[in-house]
Amino acid sequence: MSEHKDQGSHAGDAGHGADAGHGGAVGHVVPISVYLGVFFALMVGTALTTWVAYIDLGAWNTVVALTIAVTKMLLVVLFFMHVKYATGLTRVVIVAGFFWLAILLTFSLSDELTRKWEMNPLPWNALLPYISHLFSLVF
Repeated sequence: MSEHKDQGSHAGDAGHGADAGHGGAVGHVVPISVYLGVFFALMVGTALTTWVAYIDLGAWNTVVALTIAVTKMLLVVLFFMHVKYATGLTRVVIVAGFFWLAILLTFSLSDELTRKWEMNPLPWNALLPYISHLFSLVF
């Protein structure tokens, strides 16, 4: 059992120091004040979202809610996920993810917006002739 006790520490450093257990790589250290500022901004954004939800802005309700949501999402991605301090490859992956999201939204909206929807749909009993014809073919 004792062979696992010193795993990850080198002789002489006893597991302490900046590179203990990290292979010598030290990440970006963000001050606590930045985290508290982002946390406060997220709380304000949450309160603002709740406040706007009770106000009738007509067609602008969705626009305002999505603007607040995107702002909060950017704060989380940039600061809590450390993308602001990341290398180029991480940024490429993040941009590729948003590009893929844009492709999916484009295809979904192109399908939704090009359909011809009936203003007065037929009642369910209008399907009965089709269902009886289907059963006559099966049985």
